[in-house]
Amino acid sequence: MPIYSLMTGPDFIVDIDGLRKPEPAPAVPNARPWLAVHWRCCHVYNRIYRNRDGSAYEGRCPSCGRPVRATIGAGGTDKRFFEAG
Repeated sequence: MPIYSLMTGPDFIVDIDGLRKPEPAPAVPNARPWLAVHWRCCHVYNRIYRNRDGSAYEGRCPSCGRPVRATIGAGGTDKRFFEAG
């Protein structure tokens, strides 16, 4: 009988006694939701974050300070990248 027929799984998995398996990275519990914004006014990108009461994403252009506010509500979009300014 050929040797390869005795294998039960992929041949690239190696189990070495004494080595721990890597633990999955922990979820970031306090990660703030964000949107990516391309600011046309100054040709830069940055993130804007959800406000404390959770009603909108708010931020400012990092170059000129122009404000933007994206409200959160029913009938919205699941897009994560926007243009402003």
